[in-house]
Amino acid sequence: MEPVRWGVLGCANIAMRTVIPAMQQSALTPVVAIASRDGEKARAAAEALGIPRAHGSYEALLADDGIDAIYNPLPNNLHLEWSVKALEAGKHVLCEKPLTMDAAQAEEMIRVRDRTGLCAEEAMMARDHPQWTVVRELIDGGEIGELHAMQLAFTYNNPNPANIRNKVETGGGGIYDLGVYTSTIARLVFDDEPKRLVALVDHDPNFGTDRLASVMLDFGASRQACMTVATQTGRYQQAQILGSEGWLRVEFPFAHMQPRTAYLHHCRSPGFDIRRIEVPAVNQYTLQGERFSRLVRGEPTTERPLELAYAGMRVLDAIRRSHESGGWEDV
Repeated sequence: MEPVRWGVLGCANIAMRTVIPAMQQSALTPVVAIASRDGEKARAAAEALGIPRAHGSYEALLADDGIDAIYNPLPNNLHLEWSVKALEAGKHVLCEKPLTMDAAQAEEMIRVRDRTGLCAEEAMMARDHPQWTVVRELIDGGEIGELHAMQLAFTYNNPNPANIRNKVETGGGGIYDLGVYTSTIARLVFDDEPKRLVALVDHDPNFGTDRLASVMLDFGASRQACMTVATQTGRYQQAQILGSEGWLRVEFPFAHMQPRTAYLHHCRSPGFDIRRIEVPAVNQYTLQGERFSRLVRGEPTTERPLELAYAGMRVLDAIRRSHESGGWEDV
């Protein structure tokens, strides 16, 4: 397969520390250019990571004929604007999560994707981890009986007022940063969209961003998910999947910043004999880039269409409405 030549919009930490090094591990995903509004910053980033070209503006990156696809890790409030500009410049787009600020913006990006005929996806690397293939095989094989419930948690402690995740104007807060993970994985496991939800949300009095949120998702047919996200508690992540005849626990369901062995725990009733299943270490960011590159080249692969991200934004929109109304909201 012909490699897909990648350009990166901005020098975000997630790009510099995690995504670019991961993509550089694959021959299918060479990162050939990076841009910043500060030309010196772009040149320093390119030198640090061995990227051939640096551009002193986002516009210059989009005009680079040597780029096939754009990775967009800009602040959340800039995702729509620069993803649309990239598509209109003829570049395929992998946009960091959350795709947009709300479902209406996601619809707009879908329209541009359809008009340009290019590939565009939300960068939700957790879905590319092979542990979810194992989970699906266990569920489909009847190893926990009928699927009924999930409990998900994803938290960290970030009290820094200068951090972009604590700024309302750029789309900060735990729901945007972490709730997109928990809701995406719940929807992935149930293979369905929630019908309604109710949320309890607490905001930081100084930042104005949400710092603690617990949400109950109703998928109908006696299927529920409860998720908690927080930005001012201890670092933690886990997913528990409950069935009529057993359960599964996923120790690191969301973020593997560095490749590490993943462990699943399976128990089938009756009794409490717990089986530990080992999933070999992979770099889910590398897998994400390779899969998207295959999509760009028309190779057989799994597609994560923007419609999935749109449905996810409907969940986040409903969480905000539920916080305001204090009750259940349709998704």
